[in-house]
Amino acid sequence: MTALTRRKPARLAPWEERPSPAGQLGKGTLITLILVAVLGPLYTIVLTSLSSSATVNRAGGLVLVPDGITFEAYRQIFSDTVVSRAVLVSTGVTVVGTLISAGVSVLGAYSLSRPGSFLHRPLLFTVLLMFVFFPGIIPVYLMVSGLGLKDSYWSLILPTAVSAFNVVVLRSFFMNIPGELLDSARIDGAGEFRILFRIVLPMSKAVTAVVAMFYAVGYWNAWFNAMLYMDDTRKWPLALILRQYVVDSNPLPAATAGVTGDAPPTLAIKMAIVVIAVIPALIMYPLVQRHFTKGVIVGAIKG
Repeated sequence: MTALTRRKPARLAPWEERPSPAGQLGKGTLITLILVAVLGPLYTIVLTSLSSSATVNRAGGLVLVPDGITFEAYRQIFSDTVVSRAVLVSTGVTVVGTLISAGVSVLGAYSLSRPGSFLHRPLLFTVLLMFVFFPGIIPVYLMVSGLGLKDSYWSLILPTAVSAFNVVVLRSFFMNIPGELLDSARIDGAGEFRILFRIVLPMSKAVTAVVAMFYAVGYWNAWFNAMLYMDDTRKWPLALILRQYVVDSNPLPAATAGVTGDAPPTLAIKMAIVVIAVIPALIMYPLVQRHFTKGVIVGAIKG
């Protein structure tokens, strides 16, 4: 054999090979089944919420085939002060809670990612200990009551403001940022806050967006704290209204004098409340997904 003999091309890894026609057909079929499993129930819920009572009665439950579209269920919901107020409460708690939780988590994770920070080891041990031990419902309830937070919107935010898991995720990402980059900023006279907001956070857009989304979805769907700490039904968030009105089929509580829930909700109204509760998450995920991609690309280029 001479030196001009061509070398045999290297064998590609299984995940690098071009899929066969049978493999492509199988992937397409699997993706189609997943889409049907995800979008099918959503289609049924939305269609039922847009159907009249007669259509729901003829279908005997959830509507699969449209027979006229009406927004009567949504009109009844938003004409009721209970649901309208609950939407505003959930929106306010989600926005304020996400800002507080994401801000505290970022500050805590950044300090724990610096080995020489104040009380580094005890604080890190305390955060890791939260994965194993939880104080329990009764001690937290007594603490909230003792601080005078009962029947306050802060009781929906502060008891679950910080997640140890999210702090550890942020800390791990911050530790992967080159230390030389931070040291050069310190040499130029930058303080820790300036380094955090001008260098670390711009390079951590993806993980910060993930954590913020986790907090936002958690606040929007939270109902247990409201059930424990909120005696005033006018301060109930949408998730608790959803549980009482849809899951338990209880009448809505009176939000003002003269407003009562005399009859159980119809199926169309139940599904309309479900749609209202799901819409923010459906809007948030595509927006955050685009932000994920942008943040990863920018971080890769700068890194």
